[in-house]
This record gives sequence, C-alpha cells and structure tokens, in this order.
Amino acid sequence: MLVDVAVSRPSRTRSRDSLTLRRLSLSDRLQLTLYQYKTCPFCSKVRAFLDFHALPYQVVEVNPVRRAEIKFSTYRKVPILLAQEGESLQQLNDSSVIISALKSYLVSGQPLDVIITYYPPMKATNDQGKEVTEFCNKYWLMLDEKEAQRMYGGKEARTEEMKWRQWADDWLVHLISPNVYRTPAEALASFDYIVREGKFGAVEGAMAKYVGAAAMYFISKRLKSRHHLQEDVREDLYEAANKWVAAVGKDRPFMGGQKPNLADLAVYGVLRVMEGLEAFDDLMRHTRIQPWYLRVEKAIAAEALQ
Repeated sequence: MLVDVAVSRPSRTRSRDSLTLRRLSLSDRLQLTLYQYKTCPFCSKVRAFLDFHALPYQVVEVNPVRRAEIKFSTYRKVPILLAQEGESLQQLNDSSVIISALKSYLVSGQPLDVIITYYPPMKATNDQGKEVTEFCNKYWLMLDEKEAQRMYGGKEARTEEMKWRQWADDWLVHLISPNVYRTPAEALASFDYIVREGKFGAVEGAMAKYVGAAAMYFISKRLKSRHHLQEDVREDLYEAANKWVAAVGKDRPFMGGQKPNLADLAVYGVLRVMEGLEAFDDLMRHTRIQPWYLRVEKAIAAEALQ
C-alpha cells in the first residue's frame, strides 16, 4: 500500500536560504519511498526528520509477519528508504544512516550515491551472540569545515547532537516495549493499535492481536531484564524524559536552539510511537517533557504548512 504524503511548497515571498533552496531542489528531483512499520520507533524517527524538512515521500507499510514488501532487500529490517534520482536508485538502511545521509545531502549538495559510501555496513556480534549489521559513522554528517560551522556554530553543538542521537538509539528506544507491554491489559491495547495501523488481514489481525499481545508481554519481561530496568519500568521512562529535558535546559526551546536539531527529532520520533497509549499519557503527566514535546510537534506542523 502506497500512501502519498503531501507537502506544500514554501511561499515565494519568503526569504530562502541555501538550505531551503537545496531542499526544494531535492524535492523536485528525488523520489523517496519509506518502507516501515507505523509503530516502529526507528521508522517514526525517519518520518519526523522527513516531515520537519518538508521532504515529500511515499510510505509502504510492511506486514511484520510476512515482510513480503521488502523481499527485494537482503537487509531485512525497517526502516528502508529508496531514493530515486533519474535513473539512479539508492537504498538507504538504518534510521540514523538515512537521517545523516539526507541531512548531509541537504547541506552539502554532494551526490547521494557518494554520501552513502561514507556509511559502510559492517558485520558484528551483539551481546546475545547474534550476528548483526552495524553502520560506521552513522551519527556523523559529511560536511566540510565551512558547512559544519554554518550548521552548528561550533564543535560543542555538533558533539552534543551526536551524543543524544546515539542515546536515543542505545537507551531511549529500549524503554518503549517494556512500557507499552508492561501489563497484559497494556499489551492488548498496544496490539489493538498495531493491528489497526498495520497491514493485516482480518484473520491475521485477530491472531496478531491476541497471540502477539501475549508474546510481547513476556518478551517485554526479558527486555526488562536484559537492559537492567527497574521493577517499575515507568520509572526508567520518567528518568530518561527528565534527563533529556535537563539536557535541553531552560534557556533554549530545543537542543538545536531556536529550531529542533537531529537529536530533538530523534527523541521526539521515538516517543511519538506511544501516543494514544497509557504509557504516553503517564509520561506526559509525570515528567517535565510535555512543553518540549509540544514545541517539536508544532515546529514540524509549521514546516508542513509553509
């Protein structure tokens, strides 16, 4: 299923900096297709980036059981982004690689097929002894000194952004499943949402809802142990949210200053997949993150309207 995401063009009377002009050029020349699960936090990160930068894209919702939609790929995880420019078709894997590569393209204008080579995949073995694919440099933007200075203003801002992008991948994302599947009732509510948003047939959806909810309830307990979470996993979620808010500080609306940077978009994207669930409501009620979260939401919506 292809879903078009419409993005209006900025007003011609608005002043346009070089990044805005390059973004418009990219929108005209590059066709983007995102293969995703709607409820995947890594996919949500990519959508937050694309939406904030007003980049039109199509969505292919992947069936999480059969995954027939990505049978063309030897890389079997989502998100996958296909970027077609004329006759050239590039496949970008891993959410952070997708974001870094596209941002590098927007800022520098280097050919995308060249930029992708800066993020080579490498085979590694994780803590469970399973072979996984890692990507080198995935939090690093491929910019020259002038471009980096123009974007960040200094090394500290660049280092801060990279640190918190990695934190979102290495810690925050691992708090999602244990929290949304914390109890049998929450697991069932979560899978009801997954089935409604996902690509399931009627029978398959019913099976997925009940069997999947039961399975994820028990898997979430293993994840809780693997990541050494507290007995009440909400406490880890609350601590992470407040740690993020403290890192942003009181003197700037976003970690990026007056506009969200890649770390803002990553944290927002990860948390957004819990919207509509009990864990999200608890998060907004028991931490200081809501004002920042709503500011990012508003900033993304404003870009779509320009």
